[in-house]
Amino acid sequence: MPKHVMIRQLPRTIAVLGLLLPLLVPGAGYAQGFVSPLIGYDFGGDSGCPAITGCEDKNLNIGVAVGSLGNVLGSELEFAYARDFFGDIPNASSSVLTLMGNVMLAPRFGVAQPYALIGLGLIRTHVEFSIPSVLESDNNHFGWDVGGGLIIDLGRRVGVRGDLRHFHAFQDLNLLGISLGDTKLDFGRAAAGLVLRF
Repeated sequence: MPKHVMIRQLPRTIAVLGLLLPLLVPGAGYAQGFVSPLIGYDFGGDSGCPAITGCEDKNLNIGVAVGSLGNVLGSELEFAYARDFFGDIPNASSSVLTLMGNVMLAPRFGVAQPYALIGLGLIRTHVEFSIPSVLESDNNHFGWDVGGGLIIDLGRRVGVRGDLRHFHAFQDLNLLGISLGDTKLDFGRAAAGLVLRF
């Protein structure tokens, strides 16, 4: 296969591996399944909120993770969406959608289960300008995320979690088909949610 064809197929290969990654974790089939709705906000990097604290332009990020957790290893597939990602811009709206497959190192200590995770997947941005006419720009980025958090069990089937994650795209960002140079989408997210085990 020619080298230029292999390079063009690399982002697709990375996305497929990211979505299959949770299925490849040893012992994931013997772990307990979970569903985890989340709510949080994006900060830093390219988001409209420059820092995790003291930001007046926090925009809601909602999503859900589905996965499995054992006593040491786990995996998840997480979908999340945030409106006004780039901040409050006159005559414009924006959003970011993430779909990430993550592997988790999650040792259990009684009712507490701290975890670290890393994964691959899709980061999609949408920007719409309404002046002078409606102009839209969509970007599908293949990217990675890394982060960690803590799950606290409130009972046998219910818990709560909080985590911090960093998302980073592999490709350069462009707006209305114009490349923004060596600018790769990059941001953090703080979130909390329920953990419903089954």
